[in-house]
Amino acid sequence: MPEVKSRPCFLTPSRMNQDHPLFVFLPGMDGTGQLLRSQTTGLESGFDIRCLAIPADDLTSWEELTEQVVALVEAELKKQPNRSVYLCGESFGGCLAMKVAQRSPKLFDRMILVNPASSLNQRPWLRLGSQLTHLVPELIYRLGAVWLLPFLAHLERILPSDRQALLDAVRSVPPKTIIWRISLVRDFHMEESKLRSLNLPVLVIAGGADRLLPSVAEAQHLASVLPNAKMLVLPRCGHACLLEADVNLYEIMKAENFLESREKNLANISS
Repeated sequence: MPEVKSRPCFLTPSRMNQDHPLFVFLPGMDGTGQLLRSQTTGLESGFDIRCLAIPADDLTSWEELTEQVVALVEAELKKQPNRSVYLCGESFGGCLAMKVAQRSPKLFDRMILVNPASSLNQRPWLRLGSQLTHLVPELIYRLGAVWLLPFLAHLERILPSDRQALLDAVRSVPPKTIIWRISLVRDFHMEESKLRSLNLPVLVIAGGADRLLPSVAEAQHLASVLPNAKMLVLPRCGHACLLEADVNLYEIMKAENFLESREKNLANISS
């Protein structure tokens, strides 16, 4: 994938499928767009993938990020109109996905939320910790990234190369930016009336063994509020479940009947 430019942009995996539906991935707190790596091979059989990459020094608001993502999706659709668009957000990106879908609901056909970080306020110790992060010197922060990994993921379920990729992604974001993004999540709020207005099909995926956030409880809440949502719990999976070796997002979507008819046909052909 190419290097990130000075403003949010879309990264494209090595293979482009412009005659396929568009799959837009909004990443977690790292913002690199690189951690969908273990899922791209499966997804490429049915989608044209774009991963949002947010520069490491980006300190924009939810509103600005939302507008930038909408503009990027609209630009893609100008190149290849009349395509279905699947919006997928993981953790921090799950919050952003809800903002984006609410801002321009007609752009998107389906939405996938993976361990959305909208549940942060249900963990008081995390909320308090997020307010104290600015007191941690940068060196200690970077060393501490290693100790954070067991909370982010079940490392025994992730290939060594993907563990390193996760560590590199966490370390690539300076403390100032992490503090800002945590503050965004801490202050994230969407009125239930706005969530209820999102009529597109939504698949909410929760790691049943998430050590960082109460993702199952949040998935239950979102599935009860979003009018056309279904919930799936992956019992053994942690927070960064898309990096786990036995998780195949495309196969999950297929098994949950979350593919539109054209993608179902492609899935059956490739099986």
